[in-house]
Amino acid sequence: MNFKNTLLAFALLAFVGFAANAQEKASPAKTAEGMVGDAKITINYSSPAVKGRTIWGDLVPLGEVWRAGADEATTFTTTKDIMVEGKKLTAGTYGFFIIPGETSSTLIFNKTAKQWGAFAYDKAQDALRVDVPSGQGSSMEERLVYEVKPSSFEIRWEYGKASAKLGM
Repeated sequence: MNFKNTLLAFALLAFVGFAANAQEKASPAKTAEGMVGDAKITINYSSPAVKGRTIWGDLVPLGEVWRAGADEATTFTTTKDIMVEGKKLTAGTYGFFIIPGETSSTLIFNKTAKQWGAFAYDKAQDALRVDVPSGQGSSMEERLVYEVKPSSFEIRWEYGKASAKLGM
C-alpha cells in the first residue's frame, strides 16, 4: 500500500509539473537570426506582450536605458566584425539596450552580455552606441519582435519601430 501511495504522489507531482510548463510564459524567449554578408547575427530576447498597455513613454520611459525586452537583457551576437550605422562592431556577444525617443533612439551594444534587465547596466562597458531614426509603424505588434535582414535589423513593438543599417 505504501508503494502505491508513493507512486500516486509521484504521478501527481509529474502531472502538475508538466501542466505548469505547458502554460505560455508572459514573455517567452525568442531568437531572431540572419546573415549580414558572411556574419551570422543572433538576437536573443524575451518577448513581452502589449496587453492593452501604452508602451512607449509609459511602460518604457523615453530617454532612459531600456533592456530591449523583458527579464534578462537582450543579447546581440555577431560571428564576424560588422558595421552598425557605419561604425565598427567587433565580433562577439553583447548586452543590447535602447534609449528610446520619439524620433530618434540610441542603440547600445554593451560588453557585459549576461545581466538581469538594465539594473546593473554600466555605460563604461559600452562597446558601441549609435543613433537611429525611430517612430510609429502602420500596424500594431502585440509582442516585441526583432527581425534581422541582409542589410539591417529592426525592432517593433506596439506601434513603435526602429531600424539600424548593418554591413561588412
